[in-house]
Amino acid sequence: MTWSLILEHLFIVLAASILSICIGLPLGILSYVYPRARAVILRVVDLLQTIPSLALLGIIMVFLGAGKATVITGITLYSLLPIVRNTCLGLQEVDPGVKEAARGMGMSKPYRVLMVEFPLAFPTVFTGIRIAVVNAIGTAVFAAFVGGGGLGGIINRGIRIQDMGLILSGTGALMVIAVVLDLLMGWFERKMKASRGGSRTMWIPVAAILLAFVLLLPYGAGRRGNETELLLYDGDYSETQIMHRMVKLLVEDRTDLTVTIQDQMSQVNNFKALIGDGHTCDLMISYDGTLLTTFLQKDPIDVPAGASIYDYANWLAKGTYGLVMLEQLGFDNTYAIAVPQAIADQYGLETVSDLVPVADQLVFGAEHEFFTLEGSMKYGPFTEFYGLKFKDTSPVDVSLKYAAAEKGSFDVTEVYATDGLNRKANLKVLEDDRNFFPDYNGAFLVREDTLTRFPGLEPVLNLLAGRISNEDMVDMTYQVDVQGRTVDDVAREFLVSQGLLAG
Repeated sequence: MTWSLILEHLFIVLAASILSICIGLPLGILSYVYPRARAVILRVVDLLQTIPSLALLGIIMVFLGAGKATVITGITLYSLLPIVRNTCLGLQEVDPGVKEAARGMGMSKPYRVLMVEFPLAFPTVFTGIRIAVVNAIGTAVFAAFVGGGGLGGIINRGIRIQDMGLILSGTGALMVIAVVLDLLMGWFERKMKASRGGSRTMWIPVAAILLAFVLLLPYGAGRRGNETELLLYDGDYSETQIMHRMVKLLVEDRTDLTVTIQDQMSQVNNFKALIGDGHTCDLMISYDGTLLTTFLQKDPIDVPAGASIYDYANWLAKGTYGLVMLEQLGFDNTYAIAVPQAIADQYGLETVSDLVPVADQLVFGAEHEFFTLEGSMKYGPFTEFYGLKFKDTSPVDVSLKYAAAEKGSFDVTEVYATDGLNRKANLKVLEDDRNFFPDYNGAFLVREDTLTRFPGLEPVLNLLAGRISNEDMVDMTYQVDVQGRTVDDVAREFLVSQGLLAG
């Protein structure tokens, strides 16, 4: 965990808080001034609060794409309820005598509401703002799921590799941020109540929030690569992180380019950020099977006779999106079906076909993504192909899958062949004896215009071609996820061992 992650998390919270204040206060005032609109406005903000956080972010991401804009928009919508309700309530509770006196002085209704009633109601209004800001600190953890950065990535990684230290450090940082901000806002709230809504006191927290936001702007600004900068996203798996660190180390050592690794991003979201005129990265590590089935929505049976998945996917990606897959790196991170060693011994399992007669006694568990319809290499087509009828299924969050497998929550699961956690969880990978899963050969997926801008980039990246075996990748991910080594150290050590970087 670094200070930049903490400050990035604070930026997301403050940006969303400012937006929710700018939207929530006018809505609260409208609810007070127009009783007929009140029921509609309050019902809408109530409904927004009932939508699950991830579902709301998923809906927003369809329109805004992955990144901080999606997270900030989602948190803003989530924060409206306490602000709108407290604004309306605070104005309703202003002394009727004060309101009548303002009318008697000939003040117009807008002037009376904004200049007399609102300052008096502001202590109650600020309580709503205080609740919204503290809630936003926790909600911002979900930024990691849509490439928004912040501390969520630390917690997710800690859960996935069962590292209590990472979980506690991320959670502890969130608690400290929440306590400090709540104490500061509590102090402001007491000052305002003592001044009975004095207008000068009212502007102190507003100025403080705006100043903090301005200071944190560098941690929220979107990046667009300059003439000597190569942009990548960090991955949500150690394999992606290792490969992107290798890119940074190798390219910066052998060229004049600077490589910037941005927030964590899933493979699907990274691909979306890679394509189109509004792209925010230049290359990513991917796999020919993923490119074909998930990104291009094709099946292995669509590959023309005599062509490989790699060649066909590469040709199609170039024509459709202007992307090029560089030479294969050597490892094949295909899907694999695995069982705990005790289950393998109990039923004598060596191949996937061995599961057929005993599947009705076993529970199949995997991350939610494996049960979706996106791409053909998923649970439904797999079980239909092999004729498997499992006793039950157990979808879990990807970060909890290995912990669930170790605790016996399910008997069969889907894994990636090069994941070092397979070894830690003592899982036996079954042979895909009927070859359902295609190759998932690792290769760098790069924009054509990036290769044009940086003509020396392709030969540098291709120095890694064919050098990384499955066993190499298992060892590297095991070192990161189980032994706790940093991705930078593991990536550098491998490059040095291959003679690609000076020791």
